[in-house]
Amino acid sequence: MLNRGIRAKVVGTGMYVPDRVVTNEDLAGLMDTSDEWIQQRTGIKERRYIEPGQMPADLAQAACEQALEAAGLEVGDLDFILLATLSSQHEFPGTSFFLHEQLDAGHVPCLDLRAQCSGFLYALNFADGLIQSGKSKRVMVVGCEVQSTGIDRTTEGRDVAVIFGDGAGAVILEANEVESDSAGILDVKLHSEGKHARRLWIEAPSSGHMPCRLTREMIDEKRHFPYMDGRHVFKHAVTRMPEVLKESLANASIKIDDVDLFLFHQANLRINEYVAQKLEIAPDRTFSNIERFGNCSAASIPMLLAEAERNGILAPGKIVTLTAFGSGFTWGSAVLRW
Repeated sequence: MLNRGIRAKVVGTGMYVPDRVVTNEDLAGLMDTSDEWIQQRTGIKERRYIEPGQMPADLAQAACEQALEAAGLEVGDLDFILLATLSSQHEFPGTSFFLHEQLDAGHVPCLDLRAQCSGFLYALNFADGLIQSGKSKRVMVVGCEVQSTGIDRTTEGRDVAVIFGDGAGAVILEANEVESDSAGILDVKLHSEGKHARRLWIEAPSSGHMPCRLTREMIDEKRHFPYMDGRHVFKHAVTRMPEVLKESLANASIKIDDVDLFLFHQANLRINEYVAQKLEIAPDRTFSNIERFGNCSAASIPMLLAEAERNGILAPGKIVTLTAFGSGFTWGSAVLRW
């Protein structure tokens, strides 16, 4: 039973990206591409890659420690840790358990959630449910990705390789009593359509392959690298994102003109520009960092939130929307009062 007198409020944000900057010119030295080609199609100028020895949990730890400090909390104050990722540190257990170890989180329960580029919104929805149900008072929601070690940096794989970067973002949600204009999550709306799963996926390794999950033949055929039907993804993203954004705003009884800041998943700047134009959203009501960090999948939206807050773009009382589309297909939107 949800407690409609309680709202999940963001009380701390954090983000971390590796130090290693990889520019479009760097990639042009590995494949048949150019800075102009990449920027025209994606809006990306550079992205971050991990250094040898860095692990996904290291990125997540740094983002979480920032969020805890911003909230004035210790890890022991948390009731749950939810981590969204599509690039797990190991096959099992999930990345959240290695993060748990590095945070020295005692017996705080943790869980990985896989909904790809929409993963942070899915995790946010579950965290909101934990808080509204009264089962948790404080939940840390993390998006963490290391994709640089799993992409094909050749001309054959350039359509995908130029997009992705590594990074992590985190927010802490806390139970907040509802008043007329109190801060917190006003609505989250999620959707999936599994019939498009093979339009954006990694086929191998797979537990369904017999007798081995990964064979030399699969590697030779590059079936362990991401595949994307770019046109199909673009078409569905620019359709589904405006739909779900309007749906979540209607559920929250918020008019589109009353939104102060629209944050879109940082998959492709051209997708976000198309969506904004379709909804007649002025550029000064959006914020992006894809030109500096590329597509960090489940980490993109919490990284945006952390940067927007630190840059003074987000302030108490402002209305912000979070909208994403990703592999699965998955898509969703959330409305928050900051």
